[in-house]
Amino acid sequence: MSLDVPKAWLAQRVHRFRPRLLDTAAGYDRRQFIADLGAGLTVGVVALPLAMAFGIASGVKPEDGLVTAVVAGLLISLLGGSNVQIGGPAGAFIVIVYGIIERYGLPNLLISTMLAGVLLLAMGLFKLGALVRYVPVSIVIGFTNGIAVLIGLSQLRDLLGLAIPKMPSDFFAQIGALAAHLHSFNPYAFAIGASCVGGLFLWPRLFGGTLLPHRLGQSRPLLALARVPGPVVALVSATLAVALAGLPVETIGTRFGGIPRSLPVPTLPEFSWGTVKHLLMPTITIALLGAIESLLCARVADNAAELPRHDPNQELMAQGVANFVAPLVGGIPATGTIARTITNVRSGGRTPVAGILHALTILVVMLAAAPLAAGVPLAALAGILLFVAWNMGEWREFARLRHFNLPYRTILVGTFLLTVIFDLTVAVEVGLMLACAFFIYRMGTQFRVAPVAPGTPLPPGVHVFELFGSLFFGAVAKIEALPEQLPPGTRAVVLEMHRLVLLDTSGLEALVQLHRELRRREVALVLANVNDQPLSLIRRGGFELVLGAENIVPTVAAAFEGEPG
Repeated sequence: MSLDVPKAWLAQRVHRFRPRLLDTAAGYDRRQFIADLGAGLTVGVVALPLAMAFGIASGVKPEDGLVTAVVAGLLISLLGGSNVQIGGPAGAFIVIVYGIIERYGLPNLLISTMLAGVLLLAMGLFKLGALVRYVPVSIVIGFTNGIAVLIGLSQLRDLLGLAIPKMPSDFFAQIGALAAHLHSFNPYAFAIGASCVGGLFLWPRLFGGTLLPHRLGQSRPLLALARVPGPVVALVSATLAVALAGLPVETIGTRFGGIPRSLPVPTLPEFSWGTVKHLLMPTITIALLGAIESLLCARVADNAAELPRHDPNQELMAQGVANFVAPLVGGIPATGTIARTITNVRSGGRTPVAGILHALTILVVMLAAAPLAAGVPLAALAGILLFVAWNMGEWREFARLRHFNLPYRTILVGTFLLTVIFDLTVAVEVGLMLACAFFIYRMGTQFRVAPVAPGTPLPPGVHVFELFGSLFFGAVAKIEALPEQLPPGTRAVVLEMHRLVLLDTSGLEALVQLHRELRRREVALVLANVNDQPLSLIRRGGFELVLGAENIVPTVAAAFEGEPG
């Protein structure tokens, strides 16, 4: 009996670990595998250049980005709670990872990522996945747009071909470094990067009847060409142009020496508790951003595909495992990625098998064609990332700000500026504090104490006030001011509480103080039509004993039945 109680308690509070892959295995057939195979190959090809670009932009080697896409992408699909979520290195992490490496070093980034993985696993295990949805959309839009700006700024070095040995992580320092090295501008690099950006914008429009005549764009050869992902076309075209023309631009080979044709041997980073104490904020930042990005991505996927909705807690546990394991082979933080997930859905992927095949596709290409990556120009990767940053930002929200109230505008713009000028952690912290402050103010203004005329005659000297909204710490001043509003000769005050939906301990204390002040003036206090939550707190707080149970009545008229009118 004593053992059954803890088991039942744990069963209620701990989420059961059940990957979505197990649910989709029933009824899985050859037709679905072929669809997943096509989607996995397509997404793998799309993810290949992005993984390298994200790795380089984050301040690590391109193979670290590829390893993250393989290992983390495989584990997220294998263990996750979504049918179609594709995980891997993400643009949202570029600025965060680069800043952590600058401040703490690469080994400490790996430790922070592993600790964030443990934190994500615990969040999912204890059913905290739903809490991420309480982050206001204004904060999400603000930091997403801020990160997009920082990604674009960080790519100007390679886009312009500037000879900057290492870009700083600070916003103003980056601008200073770019301005100081403008004399080293490389027109060939700029031409390659700009061509990639322009090509990525034009590629999907080329076959949609916008640029080419509809009849020509729908021809069989061009339809087959349209299925080739734009980033792959840009990467291959730029690499061939540099190789054939011998253009003097920096490539993966000249900066990093190429990409190895094997996965690294798992290695545990050097670990000490003294170091961990200094990594608290980086760990929380990685975990928070990973949770927000992955669950936002999963919600977008739910809306894009007519499939069972994702399990947020299982998804967080999978993200946690992936972020704990990936650093053992040199991987960087990983999360769900919207662009690759939507590509998976549009390509016919309907089960986690597509995500597993996407990771295996990257692995096969990495092992078989690694030497070819040495000739990839960094300006082409910069162009791809600029395109990613543009699509990542929700720029229309700035134009729509005039349609929203001041708190929304303040939180969105403030989070955006703080993300750009300081960092994501400060932006989210301040954004949440502003959101809480505005919410408290708004809820406080919504609470009202209004005099009412009851439907039946009441004895002389009796005044009725109706409470509206929530009586909490932000609204108690309106209750404290009530005694001064009473006219001379008042014998009793009735608070009609049918529309009082919430009472907190500060509100309860305000009622206690009101009772004391009225009793000092020899005025009775009666509570009428009290809802369940306020009544429960009134009883648990002992106020019912002080006030007297006879002074808590179901209706206003019931308080004075039998008294002369």
